[in-house]
Amino acid sequence: MGNKTERTDVAIVGAGFTGLSAALELKRVGIDFVLLEARDRAGGRVEATRNGLGERIDSGAQFLCEDMPELMALARARGKTFVKTNVDGDFITYPPMPMDRAIHSYHAAMEMRERMNRIEPDDPRIAGLSVAAWVQRQRDSEDAKAAFRSMIEGLWCLALDKVPLWHLIDNDRRITNEVPELQYSLRETMQSLADDLAGDLGGSLRLNEPAMRIEHGPGGVRLGTAAGGTIEAREVLIALPPVTAAKLAFAPALPAALTKALGVWESGAVVKILVRYARPFWRERGLSGMVMWRDLPGLFACDASRDAEHAALTVFVGGPRALHWRELGETALRAEVTVRLVDALGADAADMLDFNQRDWTHDRWSGGAYGDLIVDVTARDAERTILAGAPPVHFAASELSPSFPGYVEGAIVAGRSAARKLATEHKSATADSASRP
Repeated sequence: MGNKTERTDVAIVGAGFTGLSAALELKRVGIDFVLLEARDRAGGRVEATRNGLGERIDSGAQFLCEDMPELMALARARGKTFVKTNVDGDFITYPPMPMDRAIHSYHAAMEMRERMNRIEPDDPRIAGLSVAAWVQRQRDSEDAKAAFRSMIEGLWCLALDKVPLWHLIDNDRRITNEVPELQYSLRETMQSLADDLAGDLGGSLRLNEPAMRIEHGPGGVRLGTAAGGTIEAREVLIALPPVTAAKLAFAPALPAALTKALGVWESGAVVKILVRYARPFWRERGLSGMVMWRDLPGLFACDASRDAEHAALTVFVGGPRALHWRELGETALRAEVTVRLVDALGADAADMLDFNQRDWTHDRWSGGAYGDLIVDVTARDAERTILAGAPPVHFAASELSPSFPGYVEGAIVAGRSAARKLATEHKSATADSASRP
């Protein structure tokens, strides 16, 4: 774009599913926009890559379920093929324990989660409590507490002593699926869905264009881009995770309360691994391929086979475990994961066709994965403050979504909601302008 100045109604920063959904909604209602994306692709934390076999695989967000209505409808509308996740067979907990004890521990952990969610987030009795402190106070068995910790650290990917109890409750209440969230993946990859949406935006989407500086005032906004160009807009929508949004350069600085609200988040830590095998050997032993390691919170595996000819396991390393194991380096991390799979599933687990790992911890443009969480127990108004923004500067992110925060579903809802709000304001401003003599 060189040193050219371009004018538009709305500038959007970030082409993850939040930014893509906002852009498509603005396009639908006829509002001009430019969407800037720092990466060379759209999708954000949704990403695909080629593994060592030349297969296109999801190295980012992958799974969806029927209780995620917007994402399911989008995938159907775009003609995607749903691959049902295999869950037939036994679920393994490792180190092994008798099946009745494993089942009891799982149900006890789920009861802990339900009990937690019956607490009101603003209950003064939990003020200042971390999730770890609350767990310590519970009278459940050590088995149940270990399963609960592994479940929560695996899903939210932060140490439990960092996360305020009220925030986890508020967050978890918005995740409303009753069917398993691992129900389906897309044969064409989730990234293909992001590519389809990006393709509908034409020249309004600018890849490899990080926003370097955002000047804002009563007259609108000016965005300086890495290519040296300038975009002038009436409004700007920052469609980025809070941790990433906080790193942007604003001039003048955002109001102190908003700056503080953006600064109380920390990104989750995840290493995602896809292991390909010649056959789904675990099924031959009556196993589902799902494994949860009780002694290694945050380590989880599940069947990710597309079909019998594409046998695969996805292994998630989340939270403190991911931060520790990533320091081992790629070769040692692979060895560590291989040992754990062999322990749980037998010697066949070492006979790998391909081992693909994607380290999402400290990702340059996302901060981490699967999402950001508030880590300040006093920051009760952080989400409301960010959503209020500082017009003409507005914010949207999956983390701030009223449904499925931290998921692709939440990103779609958040992006569309933000765009509709901007569209309403645009119509009001246009009407006001037209009524003036």
